[in-house]
Amino acid sequence: MQTTTAARPQLRYEQVKHYIIDHINRGEWNVGERLPSESELVDTLGVSRMTVHRALRELMAEGLVTRAQGVGTFVAKPVPRATLLELHDIADDIIAAGHIHTQKLVTLEAIRADVDLAMAFDQRPGAKLFHSVIVHFEDDIPLQVEERYVSPHFVPDYLEQDFTNLHPHRLLSHISRPDEMEHVIFAITPDEQLQQLLELDEPTTACLQLVRRTWVQGKTVMKGIFTYPGNRYSLGGRYQI
Repeated sequence: MQTTTAARPQLRYEQVKHYIIDHINRGEWNVGERLPSESELVDTLGVSRMTVHRALRELMAEGLVTRAQGVGTFVAKPVPRATLLELHDIADDIIAAGHIHTQKLVTLEAIRADVDLAMAFDQRPGAKLFHSVIVHFEDDIPLQVEERYVSPHFVPDYLEQDFTNLHPHRLLSHISRPDEMEHVIFAITPDEQLQQLLELDEPTTACLQLVRRTWVQGKTVMKGIFTYPGNRYSLGGRYQI
């Protein structure tokens, strides 16, 4: 006998979320426009205030709406999203979204690995590494600080590249796609240098920081630290399992 599994019924707060998302996607509620109040949503949808509050809280966490205390809930401006388990060139992401990408080279140098970097590259402290820092802009607004440590054995001429135009991602991908990757994400309060590079008005602005290591033929070839203002960027993905 063939059996079928019934789809899980949608929870009430999920119905409220889909109701709001559907109106936004259809253009009935545009960016910056105030949504109906919680009381109006309760009356319209016949659900509890707690249900509406949970739906709005999750939509805010997902970056779809913003809330101002005592004022209301508003449709948020879409922010670029990076896919976690895939390698993307941020320049391509910005251009694909219809915006202008520029970049500023801050640092390009050879360094000696401290204990932490030596462990990351499975080298002895003092081993030579190449180090770069680049700020990426979307329409003249800083969107990412990209800091990379690269093995000289993998890219011997790394310091000779013109990173005022060339993106390191393209250079490294052209040499070899990684065999293995590691991603770790942090929520951080930026230090003074990151505040300046990202042009943050508030020093307490939360930032997302993605730390990536890549391996080629069993050897660590790159450690990257990518920092984004939390209110300008999001990280996520959707996968089949």
